[in-house]
Amino acid sequence: MPSSEVEAAWAVVEALGQQPDAAAIRPLFTADPGRPSRMTHRAADVLLDLSRTALGPAVLPALFALARAADVEGFRDAMAGGETVNVTEGRGALHMTLRIPDGAPPYPPGHGDRPATEASTTPSTIAWKLARQTRHQMQAFTEAVHAGAIRGATGETFSDVLNIGIGGSDLGPFMAARALWTPACPMRAHYLANVDAHAWDALRPRINPARTLVLVASKTFTTQETMTNAALVRGWLAETLGDAGAAMHLVALSTNVAGAAAFGIPAERVFGFSDTVGGRFSLWSAIGLSLALSLGWPAFEQLLAGARAMDEHFLAAPLEENLPLLLALAEIWHVNGLGYCARAVLPYDERLARFPAHLQQLEMESLGKGLHADGTPVSRRTGPVVFGEPGTNAQHSFVQLIHQSPVPVPVDFVLIANPGHVHPDSHRKLLANGLAQAEALLVGKSEHTVRAEMAAAGASQEQIDRVAPHRVFTGDRPSTVILLPRLTPHTLGQLVALYEHKVACLGALWGINPFDQWGVELGKQLAAHILPALESRLATADEPATAALIAEILDLQARG
Repeated sequence: MPSSEVEAAWAVVEALGQQPDAAAIRPLFTADPGRPSRMTHRAADVLLDLSRTALGPAVLPALFALARAADVEGFRDAMAGGETVNVTEGRGALHMTLRIPDGAPPYPPGHGDRPATEASTTPSTIAWKLARQTRHQMQAFTEAVHAGAIRGATGETFSDVLNIGIGGSDLGPFMAARALWTPACPMRAHYLANVDAHAWDALRPRINPARTLVLVASKTFTTQETMTNAALVRGWLAETLGDAGAAMHLVALSTNVAGAAAFGIPAERVFGFSDTVGGRFSLWSAIGLSLALSLGWPAFEQLLAGARAMDEHFLAAPLEENLPLLLALAEIWHVNGLGYCARAVLPYDERLARFPAHLQQLEMESLGKGLHADGTPVSRRTGPVVFGEPGTNAQHSFVQLIHQSPVPVPVDFVLIANPGHVHPDSHRKLLANGLAQAEALLVGKSEHTVRAEMAAAGASQEQIDRVAPHRVFTGDRPSTVILLPRLTPHTLGQLVALYEHKVACLGALWGINPFDQWGVELGKQLAAHILPALESRLATADEPATAALIAEILDLQARG
């Protein structure tokens, strides 16, 4: 339960949110002509523009006071040092360790004065050594595949890599591969997550079993969806290559060496990772092997280096200039100050099409909690709903709701200054649309302006009276703009780490554990009980509504 000091800080923020003009943004520009530059912050290659939010001169100090009362910096440093910040599972959250380059100590610069030695047995040092060992193993394997030293059963080189995983074993790598792959890359990457076999049927014609390397990504090697898909794919390989040949095409990303061996994958083809790294934070671990293979090892190293650059900023920058914390405080103001319970993520770059899906897991699985870390019920809203699509597609879809719904929906616009193609006119129009949407949400359009425009266009008074109210935009709807110079492995690493650290800050601010995900487990447990009822009429579900639907399904299946 938050301390009295924390509750007092919360009370100030929430009281500010109750003021009549709390959500007003335009007056802040009138009062402060220098607001755009004052509310724009930079770290490495990332520009963060918070000017189009209602973070005013009274609100920001209150939010920084909350951050200090909640000891966000202490939580950050405890996480970096390997302390048990994941209290329900009794472990640390050491995804930052995965980004430490060779030769650097396990404690990030400026945090932890203890000397780092190979003999150290602290959690962070153990994770540091494992991360370095696994990274070397991944590099050697990747380079051997690309050089043709590791080939398929027919002697052909591998042209495609298929990653079979779900959740964090799919969303992060899939997002990054979609963002960074070009025809010049050494291999093509494919991702299979859904246990619905329609996904496999759609993918199968696009790949050649003789030239496809298959990664089975499951920490326990027991994940139902992943292992079901892995069995389908192994059968597909065996049809062409035989059982022994199929084994030459299989790799495990797992800590269960025995389970992988039983599936036909030898220990030297198993890449492990620490249990101090949650799935949604595991892009940088062995789970990223599909990226190393498809993009090339130098690109994967640059992805790690970009994330490391954001780590160093997060660990060293003062609160008032700390991009992850600023992003988190904007969320606190929107969710708890103003009562906005959703946020849209609109990347204006087709390559980032899967970025909102990655953030959905990263944020909602981390922050969708109803208890404080000590087990007491939360007394205020925690994580909002996160959704999104690439611009400009979103403009012709759900952005209508964002402009005119009664409850505003804050937006994160992600813009890339320089495209990865040679069509400048297309890119200018893309950027113009992104900037226009941010401006439209801010400035809106009054009924007076609408009526004048309609009259100038020749509309009758009856038409104006009937239609004008529907064309009014209230404005004062918040948005954040994140600008990158280019989309490269290095800048993407910075972007993803920015949101990872934002999640950690929100965990500290709300007093919740952002590193467990017990809500994932209940459905899995119930599915294990329901499956026998779908397999045989001799079994039935305990819950009557489920039992009734099972009966309907079995009848429909019997009739074909």
